[in-house]
Amino acid sequence: MASKKPISTTQKRTNVLLLTIHAPYNHELSREDYESEFSSLVETLGVEYEEDMTIKLRRIDKSNFLTKGKLLDVLAVCNEKKIDEVIVSELLSPLQERNLEDFFGCTVYDRERLILEIFQNAAHTAEGKIQVEMAQLEYFKTRLAGKGAQLAQQAGHIGTRGPGETEKEYLKRHLTEKHRQAKKRLLALQKSRDVQRKRRLASKLPLICLVGYTNVGKSSIINLLTKSDVLAEDKLFATLDTTTRELFVDSKKIGLLSDTVGFISQLPHHLIEAFKSTLDELQYADLMLHVVDVSNKSWPGQIEIVLGTLCDLGVDQKPMLYVFNKTDKLSDQELEELRNEIEAYQPHALTHATSKDGLAELIEALKNHTFS
Repeated sequence: MASKKPISTTQKRTNVLLLTIHAPYNHELSREDYESEFSSLVETLGVEYEEDMTIKLRRIDKSNFLTKGKLLDVLAVCNEKKIDEVIVSELLSPLQERNLEDFFGCTVYDRERLILEIFQNAAHTAEGKIQVEMAQLEYFKTRLAGKGAQLAQQAGHIGTRGPGETEKEYLKRHLTEKHRQAKKRLLALQKSRDVQRKRRLASKLPLICLVGYTNVGKSSIINLLTKSDVLAEDKLFATLDTTTRELFVDSKKIGLLSDTVGFISQLPHHLIEAFKSTLDELQYADLMLHVVDVSNKSWPGQIEIVLGTLCDLGVDQKPMLYVFNKTDKLSDQELEELRNEIEAYQPHALTHATSKDGLAELIEALKNHTFS
């Protein structure tokens, strides 16, 4: 496959620069939280880095993403620290990525490549692995554009005249074929999922789906509500695979509770497309529990990012209950201030997943919810 080597982890030492960019469109999260989120993504992948640099852009250059002055600033750091890899916090076009590599004289990885590699490590089910593979193939295919000068032309076949198929054409055809095969395997798995869905619909059990930003505590909530053991770690994208469990309240089965992959700012388009088969479960949701981490000061911005992604998926009109989680991390004064702030988000429940008692408001809301 025509692609750069994976981002260097702790097992592959190299000089790495983290380049956090505050672009004009980054307005949902605070500057501090955006920087923290980016460094958490890098740490989740297990990358060790020597240098980090933060810059603010007032405009985006179509060819290089960075403006001339910022390019020179980053180049100076790359030369001084002998940087081998630059990991950028933003989504870059293939042209921008190539131009930055040429200018800095080192390998450049963008936000999409970073998240793709995290997803690759976090996917455990056959379906999850295929979805990540499809997203990677689409990503690498876009990176072939413009590489004609770098990919040598093959010789013509016997009995033909003129040049043969270029290496770029061969690789593009190869990636397209691999994507087709992956999609075929995914469709086979989807048939099994469709059978399970038909059984559920026939049972008339309501489907309740947990949605929210990554690392807000969805897995901890499903574990407490259903006495399950879904992986719950304090890191981004700890779980990718959809989990569905029976939900009992006061010993009465009230429905099925399903977890979904967490969202994040600038979630790459290829990943949204690849995971649509999993996220399609939201199309059948009778109620969405929108989990929010209120210990994060950027929680209002995270809500907007999640709502925007749900809108892109066409499920933003589903009944929703806001679950304001991790209240145990707030002081009494902060909790009182929060109660005033969340009045605009109705209906809602305040929770913390340290014990089932912390889910009392949520359980009460579920008991009182009328499923149509």
